[in-house]
Amino acid sequence: MLAGQQPIIVLREGTTRDKGKDAREKNILAALAIADAAKSTLGPKGMDKMLVDSTGNVVITNDGATILKEIDVDHPAGKMIIEVAKSQDQECGDGTTTAVILTGELLKHASNLLEKHIHPTVINEGYKLAARKAIDILNSISLPIKKDDIKTLKHISITAMSSKGSMASKEVLATVVVDAITSIADQTNGRTEVDLDNIQIQKQPGANIESTTIIKGIILDKEPVHEQMPRTISNAKIALVNQALEVKKTEVDARIQIQDPSQLQAFLDEEERMIRKMVDKIIASGANVLICQKGIDDLAQYLFSKKGIYAVKQVKESDMIKIAKATKAKIVSYVEELTDKDLGKAGKIEERKYGDDRFTFITDCTNPKAVSIFLRGGTEHVVDELDRAVHDSLSVVMAALEDGKMTVGGGAAAIEIALGIRSYAPSVGGRQQMAIEAFANAIEVIPKTLAANAGLDPINIMLELRSQHKKGNTHAGINIHTGKVDNMMDIHVIEPLRLGIQEIQSASEAATMILRIDDVIASKGMGSPSPSNYGGMGDMDDY
Repeated sequence: MLAGQQPIIVLREGTTRDKGKDAREKNILAALAIADAAKSTLGPKGMDKMLVDSTGNVVITNDGATILKEIDVDHPAGKMIIEVAKSQDQECGDGTTTAVILTGELLKHASNLLEKHIHPTVINEGYKLAARKAIDILNSISLPIKKDDIKTLKHISITAMSSKGSMASKEVLATVVVDAITSIADQTNGRTEVDLDNIQIQKQPGANIESTTIIKGIILDKEPVHEQMPRTISNAKIALVNQALEVKKTEVDARIQIQDPSQLQAFLDEEERMIRKMVDKIIASGANVLICQKGIDDLAQYLFSKKGIYAVKQVKESDMIKIAKATKAKIVSYVEELTDKDLGKAGKIEERKYGDDRFTFITDCTNPKAVSIFLRGGTEHVVDELDRAVHDSLSVVMAALEDGKMTVGGGAAAIEIALGIRSYAPSVGGRQQMAIEAFANAIEVIPKTLAANAGLDPINIMLELRSQHKKGNTHAGINIHTGKVDNMMDIHVIEPLRLGIQEIQSASEAATMILRIDDVIASKGMGSPSPSNYGGMGDMDDY
């Protein structure tokens, strides 16, 4: 500004602004705080977090996506790290903790390069080259999976659940998960496709985890609408109706004036006639089970009970769609159009009571394209964590079945990638080589963290891992249970290829995006996000 000129105020009063080095440092520190919060949960020996919200609700978990979703973060860079976890969870269902930790480690190594006056653009270019090379290496060490290899799919399922509290019942759960996925898998133009929306998960505490079962059909958290209805129907013929079996109300405000008692009786008789007509149409179709998306009038309930028809009302649209896929029924919008060709079939429909809750089980469906998993556990917290474990497991088995490729876990793939990237870095040269080598160092945080969380010496483990991989043992990883380096294929620690690729892509893209930011403008009312606010989120010593 020239001397004597009036200063021009561009930003509103109270707006804060961090530029250049200060902006980058604060963003990196905020991202590292989020990554450190999740770091101690990685691996089979990872610790759990207890999350308490403002209303006092408690969540106990070590699922990365759940932890990052529950914590309240103000810093914009911290929110970007949480987006990494969300995208990883949406794409793969698992690997969220790994993706977040890797993002934090990439930023930490980038910070060291920034201190050496390496420009952020150079670091980003190096990271992009390294990420591309890492994915190439991952593809080269991947192994094929046969579509009918149930045993391998179970091992992938178990690996995904290994860090959850469900490991004691891993065989039962893995069998349920793989059975569910293979039941709904479709072949389209030679490709396997799986839609997880066709798997319903119903939770019910009050029994041990071993009681968890797969139902070749659908479970509704509903009971028959009338006490005199049968509680069990064999050879069920199911009508799915999304029309209310009640007298329609006018869509405009209207008032009916009745001047004679006979008019009132005629009005009531007409209402009854309309309801009886709908009931008779359903009975005439041959249905002995009615699933209605909307309400059922009291008279209709009584008439159905007299005919021994099992009726359920107010069923969610998503459940209606699942029932249609499981029983091959057609959802009918107008009762007048219902015929026997619209009915679905199931071997059995019954009401079951668990504690104070009543459920309708639609079972023994022939080749159903929608199935249910009935999760059991001792307490509500146990069942909730089991739900998260099964979600992760379903997602990775789906990815493995669709892609037909897998890689080894236990940090083996990370070490192989790090060695490959270090060999590749000199071919690039220049300052980008430093960024590529930093990427190789960052990706080794995975085996380091696995070792540290298991109470092992990370330095000794890393030396042994590098030695084994340099000898050509590409499957050498950490055996958490023995504390030694072992062949991951021999102990069946495997995961889908998609998981590792998505982790690398998400982490590298988030890190480069944060590094490109050199100006943070916070408007009035937002306050200036300070990384020091994250000190209480939990830290781990650097290795």
